[in-house]
Amino acid sequence: MKYPYENLDTFTLPNLLDRSIELYQDKKVLSKVDQEPMTYNELAYNVHNIIQILKNNGVRKGDKVALLSENMPNWAIAYFSVTYFGGVIVPILPDFHPADVQHIIRHSEAKAVFVSKKYFQTIEELEDSNMKFVIQLDDLTIIDELTNHTYISKLKQRIASKELPKPDEDDMAALLYTSGTTGHSKGVMLSHKNLVTNAMSAYKNVHIVPEDTFLSILPLAHTLECTVGMIVPILHGANVVYIDKVPTPNVLVKAFASVKPTMMLSVPLIIEKIYKNKILPKFTGSFIMRTLYSIPFTRRQLNKIAGKKLIETFGGRIKFFGIGGAALPKYVERFLKEAEFPYIVGYGLTETSPLIAGGRLGMPIKIGSTGLPMAGVDVKIKDANPINGEGEIVVKSPSVMLGYYKDDKQTEEVLQDGWFYTGDLGYLDDDGYLFISGRSKNVIIGSGGENIYPEQLEGIINQNKAVLDSLVMEKDAKLIARIHLDYELIDKMFKANNTPEAEVKQRIEEYLEEMRIEVNGQVASFAKIQKFIEQIEPFVKTPTKKIKRYLYKE
Repeated sequence: MKYPYENLDTFTLPNLLDRSIELYQDKKVLSKVDQEPMTYNELAYNVHNIIQILKNNGVRKGDKVALLSENMPNWAIAYFSVTYFGGVIVPILPDFHPADVQHIIRHSEAKAVFVSKKYFQTIEELEDSNMKFVIQLDDLTIIDELTNHTYISKLKQRIASKELPKPDEDDMAALLYTSGTTGHSKGVMLSHKNLVTNAMSAYKNVHIVPEDTFLSILPLAHTLECTVGMIVPILHGANVVYIDKVPTPNVLVKAFASVKPTMMLSVPLIIEKIYKNKILPKFTGSFIMRTLYSIPFTRRQLNKIAGKKLIETFGGRIKFFGIGGAALPKYVERFLKEAEFPYIVGYGLTETSPLIAGGRLGMPIKIGSTGLPMAGVDVKIKDANPINGEGEIVVKSPSVMLGYYKDDKQTEEVLQDGWFYTGDLGYLDDDGYLFISGRSKNVIIGSGGENIYPEQLEGIINQNKAVLDSLVMEKDAKLIARIHLDYELIDKMFKANNTPEAEVKQRIEEYLEEMRIEVNGQVASFAKIQKFIEQIEPFVKTPTKKIKRYLYKE
């Protein structure tokens, strides 16, 4: 595969960074909202200074260095510093439980840790590890024995990177620990070639120029944001801006107005909430509007008007809105398409660095599809059903991982004859578009041998305005669904403040039963759900907002 990038024949992160610094020296690259941005030259300066600190403290090629922090410009500095001379970065999702963080640091044998003040206590409590020193990420101070903060004065000096070892493209660059919905956390080993070729494969999907500004809201320790939200913009000389707070709706609106991003990434939950809470109520708030919105022609016109207002809300310049990490509900995607909002749905896994397939701006959109395979990525369907073409999605590309860290058995299970077995079920249509049906581990077999995909049923249930989350599972050979409701809305609907608790509970049960009947009217006979159960507590989720299904097995 020949990628259209000059001076980048060897696929390593230092080569990518050096190329961008040479091409985009004085362009803006990293900042927080409303702060003065760092230039590409300043990024190089900071990276080489941190490299010297790591070297002076005994970090060598092949050593692991953990990175635990919320998003900030220094996160990227740490990432490129460690990988520049062949070290291995171990990004840790901040949402992980402290015990999981400590396990990752021990299991990875990390020699050092970059940590922000916010998560410093997690590191302080760490025992029995190979860790030699800690660097506080906020201001790049080194912490001696976790107690004595010693400022490194050399940070103010330009330090040349003499005789630095350079990694080979097949060397491990990053070790990422997944926290999947099945409960087993695995260490995914990604090489320089994996990450760089995956970043370059996006050139067919969206055109990026140095004048573009990315707004980064997803955790950088998640492979999607790291590759597409950090490495990709740096490859193209673009600018990345980080939010300094939790991305609540109010924080986002202010950031949109200030940054006026042209590009950003999101999980489906964010855009789904915007649609359900801000847009849909305006079209369903009265009988007349509900009637008009139920007519396809009128709905399309109303959605188009709403789309223009949505673009204004995003700052007026948005031209690429990438959605990944989970399935996008079809009813939300229909709105985005009819609203002419510049969205792309992508599909990938940590093990594939992560992109496997994605939509392409300017090409036809097929609702429910994750688009075409990325440049340089081969996708095929293993053991396809002769009737509907459905089977396991398997992938071959330069972006497929080296394997699972210290786990040859699991590696051998998913890597066979150069192909990676994703564990996802889906099909390719006649135009080569990929459609995902669900996880093979989640599929439920109906009484007649039919495949029932709980994710698809949940997508229908979640359309209800009062549903925040749902989980479909099998119990005693029957389908049931756990429903977590929007209790703020329920209180308003049933006037809970002035109604006896027993009566409210009864009305909730009746409401769930009405919802069940409505949902069953939209699904095949073998996929009808027997019972809806109220899930009072929010579901426990992974950092990418997927429900940890294994915790709710009946």
